[in-house]
Amino acid sequence: MEETQPFLAYLRYRATRDPGVLWQGFREQWATSRRFRWLTRIGLGLLILALALWVALMRNLPDAKTLVTYQPQLPTMVRGIDGEVVHSYARDRRVQLQFGDFPEPVINAFLAAEDETFWSHGGVDITGTLNAVLDYATKAGSGQRAVGGSTITQQVAKNILLGDEYSVTRKLREMVLAQRIEEVLTKQEILELYLNEIPLGRRSFGVQAASRAYFGKDLDELELHEAAFLAILPKAPERYGRARYEDLALQRRATVLNRMERNGWATREEIAAAKAQPLGLVRGSTNIQRADAGYYLEEVRRILIEEYGEQAEDGPNSVYAGGLWVRTALDREVQDAARDALRRGLLRYHGGRGFAGPIATLNPDNGDLASQLASSNLGINYQDWRVGVITEGGSAPRIAFTNGDEGSLSRAPSSLKPGDVVAATKQGETSFRLEYVPAISGGLLVQQPQTGRIIAMQGGFDARLGSFNRATQAERQPGSTIKPFVYATALDRGMTPASMVDDKAFCVWQGAQLGEKCFRNFSRSGGGTHTMRWGLEQSRNLMTIHIADAVGMENVTGTFKRMGIGDYDPYYSFALGAGETTVARMVNAYSALANNGVQYEASPIDYVQDRTGKVIWRADKRRCDGCNMAEWDGKPMPRFAPRGKQVMDPGTAFQTTHMLRGVVQRGTALTLASLDIPLFGKTGTTNGPTDVWFVGGSQQLVAGVYIGYDNPRDLGGYVQGGTYAAPIVRQLIEETKDRWGTEPFVAPSDIRMIRIDRLSGKRVFAGTPGEDRRAQVIWEAFKADTEPPRRADADLFDSRRQAIIAAVRAIRNPSPRRTAPAEEQVIEEDFAEEQGGIY
Repeated sequence: MEETQPFLAYLRYRATRDPGVLWQGFREQWATSRRFRWLTRIGLGLLILALALWVALMRNLPDAKTLVTYQPQLPTMVRGIDGEVVHSYARDRRVQLQFGDFPEPVINAFLAAEDETFWSHGGVDITGTLNAVLDYATKAGSGQRAVGGSTITQQVAKNILLGDEYSVTRKLREMVLAQRIEEVLTKQEILELYLNEIPLGRRSFGVQAASRAYFGKDLDELELHEAAFLAILPKAPERYGRARYEDLALQRRATVLNRMERNGWATREEIAAAKAQPLGLVRGSTNIQRADAGYYLEEVRRILIEEYGEQAEDGPNSVYAGGLWVRTALDREVQDAARDALRRGLLRYHGGRGFAGPIATLNPDNGDLASQLASSNLGINYQDWRVGVITEGGSAPRIAFTNGDEGSLSRAPSSLKPGDVVAATKQGETSFRLEYVPAISGGLLVQQPQTGRIIAMQGGFDARLGSFNRATQAERQPGSTIKPFVYATALDRGMTPASMVDDKAFCVWQGAQLGEKCFRNFSRSGGGTHTMRWGLEQSRNLMTIHIADAVGMENVTGTFKRMGIGDYDPYYSFALGAGETTVARMVNAYSALANNGVQYEASPIDYVQDRTGKVIWRADKRRCDGCNMAEWDGKPMPRFAPRGKQVMDPGTAFQTTHMLRGVVQRGTALTLASLDIPLFGKTGTTNGPTDVWFVGGSQQLVAGVYIGYDNPRDLGGYVQGGTYAAPIVRQLIEETKDRWGTEPFVAPSDIRMIRIDRLSGKRVFAGTPGEDRRAQVIWEAFKADTEPPRRADADLFDSRRQAIIAAVRAIRNPSPRRTAPAEEQVIEEDFAEEQGGIY
């Protein structure tokens, strides 16, 4: 070997001047030295192996430059009408911060725990890597996982680009990628990615989300010992966050604090004080004042998913990954009042009907029933009611809950069987009482007429019992709540509130197969001729049919379609509410009445912003091209065009609303009159009755409600819109009275207010107009040149005399078929009582 050294030196010398000499020397050594040939083959094999390994490592290696524009998956945050966050649509807890938002103690705690040399290495810490290799070698074949030895940069590469596969190959790819990341990102950008993306348990990704999950605080509120605790979580988040591993967590936290002291990131006194603190963990806090508005928020989610998709693969603005900010019109005060009012109405009807059956039924053959209940997401948020599952049936049933509680169940029918899901309240340590969830349901919605904003929505007893929203999805017959639009059609065609209409039998031939169809009033009584106002106040079916016949059913159904109620064929029964519609559509139609015929598209969402704050959707879609000019051009200021759509003549809308004020003051919605604020509205009761309705409100807010069984069935003859639906809205208004306004309805400029006799419809000049149910003289709304002609006071006396005589006769000879409740008695009886029976 020594003899070849001069020769090799000579070859190197010659090769610098003549490369061919090198090849010649190689050939001579290959021909004369077996050892040289052996070493060459080994070297070539190692080179090929290294190249193959390098190709395998680099194949499909992600491009580190993608991190420059990396967008993490973020939840969608929902704000209410006051701007406060009320909900989030999230699979995980995530909050995105910028580097400057991370407090220095938090940064130092994570560096102490994970990567003390972060600021100085180039992506890979050689010492840490060697330690990891030795640990891997000692644990090979034992089934134990070796320590990672990864730097923060390597963890970024693993968490975002590579995944968590446990292999040597993945580790090598991670090291290569970490070095490339250091070339395209600054240290601050790397640390920002890490602190925002690191999984820390409790479904939290990133330190801000974890801070809320473990301590109920934002990062800038954390104390040193709390920051150190978060820093220990990357190693084993599901262990250190559990109470039974508290001692291990305290030991690991102390290690992190010691490293912080060693690196000069905290003083000895600060470290000592931090070590003395308990962990201080809380249970799942988010700092979000969540609204109890499940139906409302589910409607918002449904709209967003239809527009943007659900998951990340659906697009950059998907609901569960896009980081959207959604501003809604949800008013929590009105929402809570709507929830309580509807629940009270449902419970009032359910009354003493007893147990209506289980909420749902689970299959005992599918495993532990309590676990099945937990995964079903069924629940209830009413007083101290809880949802549980029957584990043993018979005469002594047993019930279990998702939190581990279980015990006996009292007041329970013997028909209960294992798997039945019911509501219960706690009575003793191990005893519970069955609670009766109403079988009847309904929907309630509140809207601002001037904007179309939906501020409250309750689609049933509790959204945790089922997501079907009866305020927006249930197609029901609206009954008499549709009548105002029949009357509005007549007002558009020359009739007035004082026009006289027959309240007489009306029959129509429907063909040989169906024969003759005859309509009747709810009270089964009728006869005479009355004003349109009286007919609407008393909800007279026959008068409504006569009006529809006079103006043409095609025109009536055209009004229904234009108002967004529904698209119906021109059959007379639709004038009495036989067609199907939703609470949301009826409320929007009534909102147009309250807004002098201008209708806005109803929406629970005001606008949507992407993660950068850019508005990508808004309910108000009007453009203003000149509003953002760089410099004023001297022309008049640009103005937005009117946003709403004029769907009804302003005068017609006001006249209809003015008549509906009488429904509250003297008619079927009299229960609302004592609230002493300007309200309008209409009750509705469908055949059976199967549904009862009320829709109405003020010029500030309009509400609509119906109650009925999901599979329609008879509610009982005593149930009517004025006695069951209107009281629900009454409670809602009582609890939010300041929102409904006290100002009178504003009339369009072409409306004339004329004093009339409300029974005869004739113009009068004596008497003080009133608004209560005993008033004979009232102010009536007329379009210009449609008011009644002037007449003498003698005519007034004669009309009053005739009305008194007719009323007294009706009292003395009542119809044997009359069954109307107190709120729906005809007004003549009250007038006769007022006059003391004199005639």
